[in-house]
Amino acid sequence: MEIVSDVLSAVRRIIRAVDLNSKRLYKECGLTAPQLLLLSMIDKHPNQTIKNLSDDMSLSQGTVTIILDKLQSKSLIVRQRSSLDKRKTHIQLTEQGATLLALAPSPLQDSFLDNFSELEDWEQSQILSSLQKLAALMDAKAIDAAPVLEVGTLKKK
Repeated sequence: MEIVSDVLSAVRRIIRAVDLNSKRLYKECGLTAPQLLLLSMIDKHPNQTIKNLSDDMSLSQGTVTIILDKLQSKSLIVRQRSSLDKRKTHIQLTEQGATLLALAPSPLQDSFLDNFSELEDWEQSQILSSLQKLAALMDAKAIDAAPVLEVGTLKKK
């Protein structure tokens, strides 16, 4: 039974690390990890549509729209109707959005990616396999989850 406790403790530490990072991001720049990652995507690929952004982030268009609403309310992005297809809306960073992005801390995904990419291929595969099995054991296999590290709802103090 000790190994079960160790596994659950490791899962709780991962959740806690993600939560602490999310709070740090929000405290330092006023954005959540998904907001910061979406802002970064818009910076790297200007004039993307909501559909393209949702596909790139593995999130529903509805979720991306909600995040974009929050970014727009902070004057970090602007939406522009396509002149060619009025059904499409293109997203661009504002000057304020570019400035905030340049000053924002690195999200947890960046340090994780750096560390994970240093592992051997077999180690990466082993971790993936173990985490997929763990998700199945926790009946979380069917839960929709984007590769964005964030926990809970944050409130600005």
